[in-house]
Amino acid sequence: MDQLLADRVPNQAIQLPWEAKPWHQYYPLFLTEKRVQKGVEFWHTHQDSLKRAEQVFGVPAEIIVAIIGVETFYGTYQGKYEVLDSLYTLGFHYPPRSKFFKSELAQYLLMTREEGLDNTSIVGSYAGAMGWGQFISSSYRHYAVDFDQDGTRDLLNNPQDAIGSVANYFRKNGWKPGEAVAYPAVVEKAQVPSLLTDKLKPSQSWQSLHKGGVRIDGTAELVDEAPAKLLQFELTDGHEYWLGLHNFYVITRYNHSPLYAMAVYRLSQEIKAAMAG
Repeated sequence: MDQLLADRVPNQAIQLPWEAKPWHQYYPLFLTEKRVQKGVEFWHTHQDSLKRAEQVFGVPAEIIVAIIGVETFYGTYQGKYEVLDSLYTLGFHYPPRSKFFKSELAQYLLMTREEGLDNTSIVGSYAGAMGWGQFISSSYRHYAVDFDQDGTRDLLNNPQDAIGSVANYFRKNGWKPGEAVAYPAVVEKAQVPSLLTDKLKPSQSWQSLHKGGVRIDGTAELVDEAPAKLLQFELTDGHEYWLGLHNFYVITRYNHSPLYAMAVYRLSQEIKAAMAG
């Protein structure tokens, strides 16, 4: 390993994450007509694999499609940085997260050995994520599946394996088949500060939020004990509110940001509506 890293040069690619933007600047990056239409095309092309993923893992096709759409625009942009360089840079030249990325570097070397890959040739994001679904090395090792049963778990070139692996990731992180993700909400502004929490995991009951002034903007009904979280998203002239449920939290296991999870969910619904139309 020392020899492998001896010639590495920091790639200077540390970036401010898109999730640092306010919602009104963030969502237009992903909720575009082009991304919806390409999502429809991807769904048509891979409908058999997506249907099987739904059956095997219980994760809706539109969620899988939206994840791959947000991460790599359906495989067309998987990153330009050598993964080995990215992990070396962040592990040894970015103190705030050096422990995590040193661990991911070790995972990467194990993963490439296990999968028979050249560890100097794989490219991905500036943070070392790779493939159609932008899995980090530890996720590749733990969640990747050989969905087309050809003997390899190929998330770099094989969309079928990517589809199955994204679905497996969600199942292993607790996705509940058939349950809702989120609902638009209305809340009295005076009540908002006392109802918001920094925790991603729903930590309040629907009953307590309802008593606090939260209303679902629609006809959905929830049991009183259902865990939920009030979500606030910044607009140019105010805020919009959503009620995040357990499956919304599961989406944040893929990227620990409510903005990301909401973009995935909203894109999934637009793609699903376009498929139906």
